[in-house]
Amino acid sequence: MTDTSTPTAPATPESLLATYHQRRELSVVQPKGNLALVNTQWVDSEQTIYGVPGAWAPLPEGESGLRVTAVASDGITVDGVLVDGEAVVRGKDSDEPSEIDFGDGVTGFVIASAEGSYALRVWDANSEDVQKFGSIDSFPYNPEWVITAKFTEIPGGKAVGFEHLKDNGKTRDEVVPGEITFTKDGVDYDVAAYKAGRALQLVFADATSGDSTYSVGRFLFVAPNPDGTITLDFNRAVLPPCAFSYNFNCPMPPKQNRFAVPIEAGEKNVLTKDGSLLHE
Repeated sequence: MTDTSTPTAPATPESLLATYHQRRELSVVQPKGNLALVNTQWVDSEQTIYGVPGAWAPLPEGESGLRVTAVASDGITVDGVLVDGEAVVRGKDSDEPSEIDFGDGVTGFVIASAEGSYALRVWDANSEDVQKFGSIDSFPYNPEWVITAKFTEIPGGKAVGFEHLKDNGKTRDEVVPGEITFTKDGVDYDVAAYKAGRALQLVFADATSGDSTYSVGRFLFVAPNPDGTITLDFNRAVLPPCAFSYNFNCPMPPKQNRFAVPIEAGEKNVLTKDGSLLHE
C-alpha cells in the first residue's frame, strides 16, 4: 500500500516561537493568570480585604497563613469547606497550602514574605483586565539575539541583591549559582541570573525599555547546558507579571543586567483589544 500522506514540514524557529507566543497569550487569561490578579493585601492586624468578604487576621508567630472570620452567607470556602465562624488559611510556604473560593470566579491564596508576614492574593477570572486584553505585542524572530554564553558555576552560589518595584529601594538577596559571560559586537557582558525553580531567571533591561518595550524590564528563563554553555534566546524574553497587573511586585534589573543596546527580540507590551497599551 502506498503512503500518500503529506510529510510534516520541519519546525522552524519562527513557527516554534509563534506556538510559544500563542501559549503565553492563553496562559495570562487563565483563572490564575497574570491578568486575573486583582489584589495583593498584606495583613498585619485584623482587617477587611478589598473586594472580598470576611475579616482577616495574622496567626500567632511561627504559624503559616491567616485566620478568616466569616458567616455562611459570605460564601467563602477554604479547602472545600464553607466558612461559618473561623478558619485557618495556610500560606504558600506550607506543605499543604490552602485554596480559597469566594464564588463567581473569584479565588485566592495566601503568600508569605521573607520576614514572615502574610498577604491575601485575590484572583478574578473575569477581571476588567482579562476582559480588555487583546494581545502581547512582540518582535519578529531575531536570530541575532540567540546567544551561546559561558556558564561558570559558583560553588554554593553567591547572594546578589535585587530591588523590587514596590520595596522603596530595599534589596532582596537572591542566589546566583553561576556566572554567565559572553561577548557581542565586541562588548563583554557578565550577567546575573538567579534560581527560579529548576530554571535560572534573568531580569534585564535594554535600550528599548520604556520606549518600544515595557519600562520596568523583561524576564528570560534559561538553564545551563551539560557542556558548560548556556543559551540566551532573547526571542523567548517575556514581560514581567507587573506588566499585566499592578498587584504584582516585580524584581528590577541589577546594574550588570542593563544593556546599553536595544534588544529587539521577545515580548514588548500588553495591548488591549483596540491596540492601546493596557498599562504604561
